[in-house]
Amino acid sequence: MCGRSSLHDAPRNVLEFFDLPPMLPGFAPRYNIAPSQDQWTLAIGSDGSPTVKARKWGLVPYWAQDAAIGNRMINARAEAIMDKPAFREPMQTRRCLVLADGYYEWTGSGKSKTPHFFHMAAHRSFPMAGLWERWKQGETILETCTIITTAAGSRTSAYHHRMPVLLTLERATEWLDRATPFSRLGELLTAYEAADLECYEVSRFVNSPGNDSPQCIAPASELTA
Repeated sequence: MCGRSSLHDAPRNVLEFFDLPPMLPGFAPRYNIAPSQDQWTLAIGSDGSPTVKARKWGLVPYWAQDAAIGNRMINARAEAIMDKPAFREPMQTRRCLVLADGYYEWTGSGKSKTPHFFHMAAHRSFPMAGLWERWKQGETILETCTIITTAAGSRTSAYHHRMPVLLTLERATEWLDRATPFSRLGELLTAYEAADLECYEVSRFVNSPGNDSPQCIAPASELTA
């Protein structure tokens, strides 16, 4: 599962790879992005070019009667995407990248759960495989997204049995390409095993979605030293 993420620096490496300006209009550092909040997403626009847009986290299918369904759609399991009506069509026509520079997982149980922050070496930004949707009811138009998860790999399974699908920039290009065969798309939705995925324990300060500051990603060892 992926229930919290961060994007505290403009994702220059991802944007420049897709020939986009290195800064996002209106970008503000986020250290603790929670469901129902905005995620920066990259998708292929109607003109065939990559575009970046903030979309609400929690996918609302276009046919839904109530937008509240998005609260249960923050993640899409890679193994079951084509079995779920909410994800089947977006998988075919509305794939996106959810931009991040970290995500959180908790170990333990109850109030004693310990949060950990996963990030790439040098805290560089990375894309997560996602889907997006456009919902309209009356005058209300809502664009939403979900993050695809897969079974945890050897580097992350000690912390949680699921993990978001992290893509290299080359694989991200394949994910967005509408011509990529479905058989290949499935091959992209696997655990990230490269050694540049790192992790450290952070404080329970991050547990509250209302906390959104550098303290969220500070190593717990530094806060208790």
